[in-house]
Amino acid sequence: MTAKLLDQEMDAPNHIVITGGAGYIGSLLTSELLRLGHRVTVLDSLLFGGESLIPCMAHPNFRFVKADVTQPRALLDSLRGHPQADAIVHLAAVVGFPACQAIGRDAAWRYNVEAVQHVYEQSASLGVERFVFSSSYSNYGLAEDNRPVDETDSLNPQSLYAETKIAAEEFLLAQDGDPAPLIFRLATLYGISPRTRFDLIVNQFVLEAFAKRELIIYQRGYSRSFVHLRDVVRGIILGLDAEVEKVRGQVYNLGTDAGNLTKDEIVGLVLKRLPETHIHYKDLTFGGDMRDITVSFEKIKRELSFEATLTVDDGVREVLYALQSELIKDPQDGRYRNARFIVQ
Repeated sequence: MTAKLLDQEMDAPNHIVITGGAGYIGSLLTSELLRLGHRVTVLDSLLFGGESLIPCMAHPNFRFVKADVTQPRALLDSLRGHPQADAIVHLAAVVGFPACQAIGRDAAWRYNVEAVQHVYEQSASLGVERFVFSSSYSNYGLAEDNRPVDETDSLNPQSLYAETKIAAEEFLLAQDGDPAPLIFRLATLYGISPRTRFDLIVNQFVLEAFAKRELIIYQRGYSRSFVHLRDVVRGIILGLDAEVEKVRGQVYNLGTDAGNLTKDEIVGLVLKRLPETHIHYKDLTFGGDMRDITVSFEKIKRELSFEATLTVDDGVREVLYALQSELIKDPQDGRYRNARFIVQ
């Protein structure tokens, strides 16, 4: 690319295209890239509305295109007559196993696998330099020997969602030309965004404890890995900023060792701020996302010098403040949950 993304004293901005840019990650990433001085084009079908992007509208380097990336020419048509794109950040997807189950295998495959192929192939024809893909640590499934899983470990998908992410990864890793693929396997996110989600464990627990003064916990002893949304945005920017040959064909777990926590530990952090909450445990398992793993983040620390700056406790405090102050007036609204939408 023409200039370092983290260098605000640049001669020419980079042009970053973000698919799914109105979403939980994309809306915050968009605003941060604009703050750093870059040109950003967002493609989004607006399944959850576009209010998250309204603050960006007046920025001279921002452009929005309503587009469905499952269409074979969506990217080409959106960029016709506009500056060359330096990088694609592909976030558009049906995210989470409940949402994938709700729409069925064919639709989930179309959105999470075929759309990746379409966007990548169009990126190649446009001469884009790199392609950043958001995957998931749910691809690892269940750890066999309780040690932290790293990028070299086998993948054991426990859900349709993980199956689609693995298939998309396999397609990208088989490419040997440009754009250079870079894959981030994200830990479970938390925190407030211009398009906040309340179907993520930390955010959901805080909302239920605040609104109902009770929590019902399933899979009590299971360990998961958590990372703040703002740290994920920082990690993606580090990937965009790195020398292209350093990240070509690479997979990075994106999170922090401090975020490897059990559900009981998350509950403890919620009780720290909402001690009147009643906790109920139920011995119930259900089909789908049965992750019980600890994740290693040594590679991203070593290769990209990534260090998380926020903790789950920070996230609990942040979400609670947004609810108490009514910054989010109606958190029960369906637009804050991916699993409630219906693909028309």
